[in-house]
Amino acid sequence: MSSLRQRFGKKLLYLRHQINLTQEQLAQKAEISVDFLSLMERGINAPSFETLEKLSLALEVPVKDFFDFKSEQS
Repeated sequence: MSSLRQRFGKKLLYLRHQINLTQEQLAQKAEISVDFLSLMERGINAPSFETLEKLSLALEVPVKDFFDFKSEQS
């Protein structure tokens, strides 16, 4: 089983792709660096509560959606 950090990263990538944003576009909307976004999507770094809130607003999804792993493919 993947770590929570890795699962979060995959979900973040999935949500970004759902609205056809590049990493650069999402990073700009969320006011974070592209490098940090990339590290999160790869499961290397984890976001703070503040960053979670920024990502939620930028992607227009509730924070809980980042942790809904029911639809994950193993």
